[in-house]
Amino acid sequence: MKSERKRPKAGSFTRPELPSVRGIGEKKSSSIPVLEHSLVPIAEVHDENEFSKKITVVVVDDHPVIREGLVAILDSQKDISVIAQAVDGNEACTLYNQLLPEVLMLDLRLPKKDGLQVLRELMSRKAPRPRVIVMTSYDCDQDVCRSARAGAKGFLVKVADPQQIREAVRRVAQGETFFPPEIGSKLAESMQHPELSARETQVLDNLALGRSNKEIGGALHISEGTVKYHLKSILKKLDAVGRAEAIAIAVRRGWVQVS
Repeated sequence: MKSERKRPKAGSFTRPELPSVRGIGEKKSSSIPVLEHSLVPIAEVHDENEFSKKITVVVVDDHPVIREGLVAILDSQKDISVIAQAVDGNEACTLYNQLLPEVLMLDLRLPKKDGLQVLRELMSRKAPRPRVIVMTSYDCDQDVCRSARAGAKGFLVKVADPQQIREAVRRVAQGETFFPPEIGSKLAESMQHPELSARETQVLDNLALGRSNKEIGGALHISEGTVKYHLKSILKKLDAVGRAEAIAIAVRRGWVQVS
């Protein structure tokens, strides 16, 4: 009976052991490098040729159930190997830099450093640049547009079925893009609209909460005049005639949520 394959633990990674010149069965004397104490080696891969045929993937998500579910979906395939998991943005960057996986599956909502920051940081590398599939709980137009502009090669909603997840990994690993039809149409529409800056997005979020210019300034630690400046820019970009219409447009595009 074949031994059951171990899954990588969050924050851990492995490198395939290469055969030494003294014999295929011999192991290197040096130990597998690890990061901090929270990162431990995972199951070893002894067959170099078998490993080279697999698509290597690092999964980044701070929710254990979702993370383990993705690992199970991908590791069940003969041509895909999840070599590490990360639970926050800092770990994601560290593991990518050390392992250079073919595909990075990246949640947008992460502690310490959010997914968009991770994406932009890794894409600023000279080479090799990552092939990233962004995952989120909502198919928000703003998320899709910003991720694509930052360099994401694919986009998945977390409720995607297993077959779609595997197809996304395989296509992105081959250098293609993967945006499901319902998300692709939103992306095409969003790309036609000017993108809001990070500060404008913060102002818009506060507008949706019903706050006045003075209250927004206090929350963001900026002057009321600066709030008015950003508000004017938001209205122009959204082609809105007032605050109420700007909020309505933002809600329709999935940029903000109102209770």
